[in-house]
Amino acid sequence: MPTARESLLDAAFAALGDRPWEAVRMVEVAAAAGVSRQTLYNEFSSKEGLARALARRETEGYLAGVDRELAAAGRVGADAGECFAGAAGWTLLSARRSPVVAAALTGADGGLVESLKARTVDALVRGYPRLRPQDIGWACEAAIRLTLSYVIAPAASDEEACLRVAQLVRSLLSWPATGEEP
Repeated sequence: MPTARESLLDAAFAALGDRPWEAVRMVEVAAAAGVSRQTLYNEFSSKEGLARALARRETEGYLAGVDRELAAAGRVGADAGECFAGAAGWTLLSARRSPVVAAALTGADGGLVESLKARTVDALVRGYPRLRPQDIGWACEAAIRLTLSYVIAPAASDEEACLRVAQLVRSLLSWPATGEEP
């Protein structure tokens, strides 16, 4: 059985499917969660506290999924393009399912995008030691930018978008290592 905190976060997330955050009322969130408004305030102190907790839960879940996708691709011997395509697919799915994740990925803050880049670079550096870390970093940054463009302006299909991301990563990592940045 979910805790009052989890129920409140679920209710707040559901309310976002119906209307923007500014229109979400705390009394409605508490009622949807089956708890009193006082319980809501005891858990989160304020609407801003609820928003921060919801954003944290959604972004942590998203990043855990990125880690799962990268690890799964690495276990089956996928190339770097396929590994990043897995992360791109999870990103597109997550952004479509969660307005919180979509806003965090496309907003001005950039913290979630930096976390995504750090995780993908780390996974690819560990998984492909023959590739230069600076090349991997550059390829991941470009692939993230392409993936985020598909979040904003979706492709005909997520599969098509992921294939293009994989192709981009492969192309960028196939440059001959000359010691110079491309």
